[in-house]
Amino acid sequence: MNRRTTLLVQTLVFLFILNSLSLFLYFTHYNSPKPSSSSSSSSSPLNVNNYLTPISNQTHFSKPWPILPSYLPWPQSATTAPLRSCEAYFGNGFTYRRDLLRPRNGAGWFRCWHSDTIRSSVCEGGRLRMVPERIAMSVGGESLTAVIGRREEEELPAFQDGAFELDGGEFVDREFLADREFLDRFVPRGEITRHTMRDLIGKIKIVGGKDFECDEWIEEPTLLVTRFEYANLFHTVTDWYSAYVSSRVTGLPNLPHLIFVDGHCMSPLEETWKALFSSLRYAKNFSGSVCFRHAILSPLGYETSLFKGLTEDIDCHGVPAQELWQNPDDHKTARLSEFGEMIRAAFGLPLNIRRSGKPLLAHNVLFVRREDYLAHPRHGGKVESRLSNEQEVFESLKSWVSSYKGCKINLVNGLFAHMSMKDQVRAIQDASVIIGAHGAGLTHIVSALSKTVILEIISSQFRRPHFEYIARWKGLEYHAINLSGSHADPGTVIKELTDIMKSLGC
Repeated sequence: MNRRTTLLVQTLVFLFILNSLSLFLYFTHYNSPKPSSSSSSSSSPLNVNNYLTPISNQTHFSKPWPILPSYLPWPQSATTAPLRSCEAYFGNGFTYRRDLLRPRNGAGWFRCWHSDTIRSSVCEGGRLRMVPERIAMSVGGESLTAVIGRREEEELPAFQDGAFELDGGEFVDREFLADREFLDRFVPRGEITRHTMRDLIGKIKIVGGKDFECDEWIEEPTLLVTRFEYANLFHTVTDWYSAYVSSRVTGLPNLPHLIFVDGHCMSPLEETWKALFSSLRYAKNFSGSVCFRHAILSPLGYETSLFKGLTEDIDCHGVPAQELWQNPDDHKTARLSEFGEMIRAAFGLPLNIRRSGKPLLAHNVLFVRREDYLAHPRHGGKVESRLSNEQEVFESLKSWVSSYKGCKINLVNGLFAHMSMKDQVRAIQDASVIIGAHGAGLTHIVSALSKTVILEIISSQFRRPHFEYIARWKGLEYHAINLSGSHADPGTVIKELTDIMKSLGC
């Protein structure tokens, strides 16, 4: 008991020190700005003395950051994240700064933080005006049944010149904020055929202070996000992660507000968006121009390591944050565990769960199912099967569980399409073992506890490394059953699960 008490005290002290250090870094980084009168476009290494934040007098509520057990500071230092290190891939590799418009006499400002590792940038600006009527796209936020058949092209933004404008103050030296050379260096198109964030930045105009008028002001930091495969959990998790990283890289003191700069209809995944951030609105829902004291442009989900890691060799392994704090290692990371805790915290789920040895009641074995459901306006409601005899496998597991003598096991029927997002995350958190055919639902393992074991059943048509890599980056034990087609032998699945349960002392 004394040893456990000592360990608990040490853990609490460790978390307190981390939180204090984070607050220290934030306030030392952002307070006492020193406006510059130098050229409005320059390249520089990191300089922490050139930030100007207008004072907000509004009282819109912003959620506080939760205290996360796996949190490690996000320092803004050019020497912190070596090229292609795990921190550069999953944390703050955005350490090269480019100022496109410096703050002068209370006018606007704009800068980007670039990562050479993932070849993308987090950009932010102040006194930025959005003019929704200059963005061609559907309104967004409608119910799915109201827009059946709508084309995807109608939902993606097409920006006119001046869709966004910056307050240039008394002196405006150019019409557009960024030129082609800047965009190619800091927001490269890469393999993305329609790079909406690049297009947005390329259309930003600089206007004189006398012409900078706003119908509405948003005083609190606000994320601008464009989504593509918004109804797919895997791709949405990449969007969540990009938004989370952007919020950390820019050192926000609270959870930002969120605006979707797209015209997609509502989806069940919005439940998590709303939980993760302070508020949510669609760009076309504003009736007039809206100005931001501080706007952050979140990179596309396609630009995150979660997505790029499918085709790049990212040599990273998940470990506990305390281990990294004591012994830093460029090939290890705790960032995905931190992100998973962020999702659980957003739903008010407990973060102090420690799983070791046999549970008090029973081991939960979660079988993630694939169900038919209507996903988006162009979807027919039929989900492609990745495991042709899924029901047979599930029924066989039910029979096996009922007669298993090693320990008590609860087989959980993971019908996620009929569960709220909070209930889905809770089921993941409570599982000792997660089984499922290859499919987007398995992306939830980002929220799994550290001792959770993953068993993926992979048909010959879907040999993709998504969940093996996520498990590795989180430090989860991973097993796979590779099928010759799409039919699984229930006995093979039971044998693999039996071995896993024995390894858990069951």
